[in-house]
Amino acid sequence: MRRTIAAAAVCALALGGGGAGWAHAREVRVQAARASAQAVAQAAARAAAEERTRDLDLAFYEARVKADPFSALDVGKLASLHARRARETGDWEDYLRAEKEARTSLSLRAQRNGQGFSTLAGALMAQHRFVEARQVAERYVAQDPASASARGLLAEIELELGRYDEVRPLFGSLQKDARNLAVAPRLARWAEINGRTDEAREILYRASHDAEARGDMPLEQVAWFHLRTGDLELRAGRLDAAERAYGLGLRAHPGDARLLDGMARLAAARGQWERALAYGEQGLAKALDPATLALMSEVALARGDRAKAEEYAQVMQVSVARQKGSYHRAWALFLLDHGQEVETVAAQARGDVATRRDVYGWDLLAWTLHHQGRSVEARQAMAQALRMGTEDAQLFYHAGAIARAAGDDRAAEAYLRRALKLNPGWHPTQPAAARAALDSIAAGQHAGPPAPPTGSRAR
Repeated sequence: MRRTIAAAAVCALALGGGGAGWAHAREVRVQAARASAQAVAQAAARAAAEERTRDLDLAFYEARVKADPFSALDVGKLASLHARRARETGDWEDYLRAEKEARTSLSLRAQRNGQGFSTLAGALMAQHRFVEARQVAERYVAQDPASASARGLLAEIELELGRYDEVRPLFGSLQKDARNLAVAPRLARWAEINGRTDEAREILYRASHDAEARGDMPLEQVAWFHLRTGDLELRAGRLDAAERAYGLGLRAHPGDARLLDGMARLAAARGQWERALAYGEQGLAKALDPATLALMSEVALARGDRAKAEEYAQVMQVSVARQKGSYHRAWALFLLDHGQEVETVAAQARGDVATRRDVYGWDLLAWTLHHQGRSVEARQAMAQALRMGTEDAQLFYHAGAIARAAGDDRAAEAYLRRALKLNPGWHPTQPAAARAALDSIAAGQHAGPPAPPTGSRAR
């Protein structure tokens, strides 16, 4: 933009109208700023109107269900509205209510009740109850085997459970439905897990465009497609592309907590600590996300504010305690990185991987074993985490640290360099640790047992 304005000014000077050219350029910038501010204000007004309508709809369907508790359609609509509000606000009680109402809807009518199946499975997934969610999705597919949405839902859950061999044919059958917005993001995640990042990127950009173009989709859902795109680009280390995607999401749904959290992660990847904290605070004011709280604690620690880091960690602990089931993985990794509750996390990780054998479940188990000093077992678990070829700097960093602890400096160096090349800002403090390890390897120094980082709250 600056280059374009400068070129226009040079042309104006050459024509003898330098003053007028600069004045025109300033006016163009002023008008563009006004138009941008007006577009943001209009989007914010639309988002606020949608939220008001959502809450009015909730009250309306509450009354309808109270008057007629045997309408599967009305109960299902009420469940989906609770699920939507839960996504927007992070309210745990809304997820529980969505589960309850969806179960009621399905008990009244299972035939032609895709909304009930989808809402119930989604509520269970939000609670990390993936085995139960799979059972629901299997019932949905049995009721409507031709439905791409039903098969896409089942494929997503199988992916979360790490049943990669079983789900491969199912994703293959969904390729013809790649333009279906209920299928596209699931295909993209499958491609990403398999290390096909370019393919995942193509799918998500197309889906984001299609979501924007529809005109009948709730703004929070449109924003979610941009969020997925931004998250993919951030994991791939393409920070400018991530910023554009997050910006498009915020333009569609200003104040979206999930996108503000994404902007916090992006700022942290750039080492912009104050900016990361500012975005994180905005996101947390709308919804308490454990992963964002972990990031904020690490950012505060990186900038030397241990008291603030401890404060964020305590809020995170309270937030996680509200959620039933296994530890939130971001919380578990945070505890391990700071030498806390290692044995408790180890038990959780082993229990988790017994049913949920995805690459990130294996990664958590490997990192747990590493912190227990069990390097041989950690390498075996890490091999499972890496087996799909997933391109993720966190995985490569963990693999490098584990290899280093096992005395395999050659493998450690390869993994650590790969992490830094892919995304040099994947974590507020770990990239510096990776570079220090590489310097140590180059100097011929041997690694000692894993230890909590400086400033940790180990106890």
